[in-house]
Amino acid sequence: MRVKLRNPDRVEELAGSRTVAELLDELDLNPSTVLVIAGGELVTAGTALDDDAEVEIRPVISGGAGGPRCVVCRQPAVIEEPRHRSAWCGPHFVDHVQGQIRKAIDQRLDGQRMFSYEDRILVAVSGGKDSIALWDALIDLGYRVDGLYVGLGIGGYSSRSQVICEEFAARRAEPRGLRLHVVDLAEEYGYSTPSGSTATGRAPCGVCGLSKRYVFNRVAVDHGYDVMVTGHNLDDEAATLLGNVIRWQDDFLSRQRPVLPATGPNQVRKVKPLYRLSEREMAAYCVVRGIDYVVEECPLVDGNTGQELKEALNLLERTSPGIKAQFLFGFLDRHADTFAAERPGGDGATVELRACDDCGMPTVGDVCAFCRQRDRILAVLP
Repeated sequence: MRVKLRNPDRVEELAGSRTVAELLDELDLNPSTVLVIAGGELVTAGTALDDDAEVEIRPVISGGAGGPRCVVCRQPAVIEEPRHRSAWCGPHFVDHVQGQIRKAIDQRLDGQRMFSYEDRILVAVSGGKDSIALWDALIDLGYRVDGLYVGLGIGGYSSRSQVICEEFAARRAEPRGLRLHVVDLAEEYGYSTPSGSTATGRAPCGVCGLSKRYVFNRVAVDHGYDVMVTGHNLDDEAATLLGNVIRWQDDFLSRQRPVLPATGPNQVRKVKPLYRLSEREMAAYCVVRGIDYVVEECPLVDGNTGQELKEALNLLERTSPGIKAQFLFGFLDRHADTFAAERPGGDGATVELRACDDCGMPTVGDVCAFCRQRDRILAVLP
């Protein structure tokens, strides 16, 4: 079936027969805003269309010929964002994303900027849209920012992710003297995420998260970086906040901040410059900039409650655009300081940290959580 869509013009080739209603649903078109023409005649929702049908779909809503216009230059827009009530052309959308990152860096939620041009910055890159786009934007904004990729040993998914990070670094980082660090979990520490999960009986995300946090800090400390940057976006942070509020996990709520300062030796400041931007905005940024990224989700993420919380928030966002941002920003503006003050050490007292007996990284006990996990895993693995 050949379907010609008008204003803007494009052609879709679809296999198989279907009704007009099924066609419009598949193309995500509102029947009340279009006319469907087959064989030179208007057809209704219940009309059956053969596999070789020639179909034309015309929009009927006036007052916006050519689709939405860029809020800055009035050229045809490539993306609309309901929560901003705005649309942008490609170049001005890039400006929008980089402007939101700049605003996050400069906003003094914790009494200081996230980082300055004098800082040495390390960004964790996974091959996904958020971290790769963040590295690209920070390079454009003029920061000294190297990358860190952690190989988690998740089969072809990890292999593709590493290739994408290395190709991006060769194209954008190496000509500027920036570096991509690569740490393979199995080679460096003796286990992968799948084998570690099997050995301990923990969920893969639990093993992965603890391992990555440790490696991020370890590499940052060992190579003298001032700041560790991660690609957590608005959707990530809102879903995490919802989960912590539902369970009233006060300790986690006390750390729900875009900036986590170093609280002792062998630590670096950790920041999240994408907390003002959605997943959709970051994916669109990559498309506009021509940045390749791993589109598929991690194969081990099934069952992760974070995904279910994101879906719940997306249902609310669909009918109330901006509700995710209102939820997260409202917490940061009104209640984050309250939870931080109630956290041990948040009232001015210091949490006593010491060096881990095994690795020397900071911990509250004799042995850090990462080393305990690693010992458990290696005790089981061949």
